[in-house]
Amino acid sequence: MSEAFLTIDSLQSGYGDVQVLWDISVAVERGGITCIVGSNGAGKTTLLRTISGLLSPRGGSIRLEGEEIGGMGPDGVLARGIAHVPEGRRLFKGLSVQDNLLLGAYLRRDRPEIESDLNFVYDMFPILKERRKQDATTLSGGEQQMCAIGRGLLSRPKLLMIDELSLGLAPRLVEKLGDALISINKTGLTILLVEQDVMTAFEIARHAFVIETGRVSMAGTTEQLGENPRIREAYMGM
Repeated sequence: MSEAFLTIDSLQSGYGDVQVLWDISVAVERGGITCIVGSNGAGKTTLLRTISGLLSPRGGSIRLEGEEIGGMGPDGVLARGIAHVPEGRRLFKGLSVQDNLLLGAYLRRDRPEIESDLNFVYDMFPILKERRKQDATTLSGGEQQMCAIGRGLLSRPKLLMIDELSLGLAPRLVEKLGDALISINKTGLTILLVEQDVMTAFEIARHAFVIETGRVSMAGTTEQLGENPRIREAYMGM
């Protein structure tokens, strides 16, 4: 059997003296949408920060298409095709929507293709084109999330990682963003979604890993896990 597109094996990570992740193993298939779910503080954000090079792993491995990327800095990880949409959007105050989007392409030099990708983002999120000259931090929460996703797309990634898509957003906006991710995935882009709202994540993704206190406790298809009584009681209120 061939190796998964992104393979995380026995990963350990944390902050200072505090270890957060303990022997995490996750496989992300090429071309699909995979989600990482769990309660607040379970280690989901730490996992994405370690994959993207913001944190150095303390053990284990992270392989993208068979290449070890664990321990690379953020620029190296981005150059190899992983874009990270962080929790809270993290847009740059004082910069327009378009300038925030174009920051995603700062490692690229193919100007015509950058323009094509910018137009793709504007087609996907027309409100961003309407407000392209507006300070990005003055957008609504949902529009800021669109901008953050668009910025990630401007790097033309192989893998788009999104941390807490639904955070602070109304259900209608979350549904709209979920539909957008499904459309983006149909272009062939692999997506890894971290989400505290399990029902939202399971509606978008096909495969899921559940993290509890820094360890993977369950894994499977979202259809299988959605029928698991423990998942339904702990995370769906059923």
